[in-house]
Order: sequence, then C-alpha cells, then structure tokens
Amino acid sequence: MRRLAASLLIGLTLASCNRGAEQANKSVTKKAVASSVNQANVTPMAQRVAILGILNKRNGIVQNVALHPGQSARWKDVIVRLRACEATAPWEEEKLTGAFVQVDVQGSDKRIRRVFSGWLYKESPSLNVVEHPVYDVWPKSCEMTYPAGPPAPAAPVTSSNLSSARKSGGESNAGAAAPPAVEAPPPSAADNNAT
Repeated sequence: MRRLAASLLIGLTLASCNRGAEQANKSVTKKAVASSVNQANVTPMAQRVAILGILNKRNGIVQNVALHPGQSARWKDVIVRLRACEATAPWEEEKLTGAFVQVDVQGSDKRIRRVFSGWLYKESPSLNVVEHPVYDVWPKSCEMTYPAGPPAPAAPVTSSNLSSARKSGGESNAGAAAPPAVEAPPPSAADNNAT
C-alpha cells in the first residue's frame, strides 16, 4: 500500500511539474508573439503578399499566384492556402524567404485531401518538400517591410590576386606589386629573311 501511495504521489508531482512548465512555455510564447506583432514599422501579417509557384508535373506548366495570408487559390484540382509568409530582415546575414502553405488536392473520387501543411523556403527547397506526384509548390517572394536597422553585412571577400608564397629569392610577396608585363618587340625584316 505504501509503495502504491508513493508511486501515486510521485506521479502527481511530476504531472504538476509538467503542467507548470507547459503554462510557463505558453506565457513565453504569447509574449514572443505579442512582441513580434507590436514591432513598429514591420508589415502586419494580413498586409504581406507572397508569390507562390505551382508546377503541374504532367504538362510542365507553372502558375504563379499572389496571395495574402488567409487567402487560397484553386488551379485545376489543387487548392493552395497561404497561412503566413516571412522574409529575414535586410541586416541579417542569412537571407530566407518562407511561407506557411497548405496544399489540398482533389482526387479522382472527388474527395479533397490535404497533401502538405508546413513551411516552405525559397532558398532551401529540399528542407521541406511538397511530396505529390503531380503538383509542386514553392515560395518565390514575400513582400514585407522592416524598420530601419543596422546596415546590411558586406559581401565576403572571396579571393585575392596577391600571393603570400615566398619567391625563389627568399622575399615575401605579400603587398608586392605584380611585375609589369613584358611585350615582345615587333618582328624585323631581318627576322623574316632568316627563315
């Protein structure tokens, strides 16, 4: 009996801990959502516009659709719903354009089935893929604005023409200018007669 009471007490204690953690997570999530919604000069979700591409793999035709979050578009037997779209701020190093999309397809039995629901990213299409034998959907852009922030990071320097390798004379080439180009003298009449 004591073992049963002890295990019941431990179970209730753990359950109450989890409930408290869930409530704490919910309050943190609500605060994060509220702070992102109240950011000044950020385009509200309802005013953003996403351009989605829809490919019919049977005939290779691509249809571009412009949607606001909450809108849907039907093309033949596919329905695409845009729930949200987001683009990283200009001052962020990694540029991402994402859209939360739901894709429903009407089957030959006239029933509509959900084939995809999730985030799609323009820059990494393999991260989350619409797996359907006939249709493919991807985001092309998300038009939104951000408040003025720090300047965009400079593009990384990829290569330099100067070599840091030592020359055969033992001198370092770091900072040395390239040697001038040597031009060949024009052929003379004597050179033509020698051959």
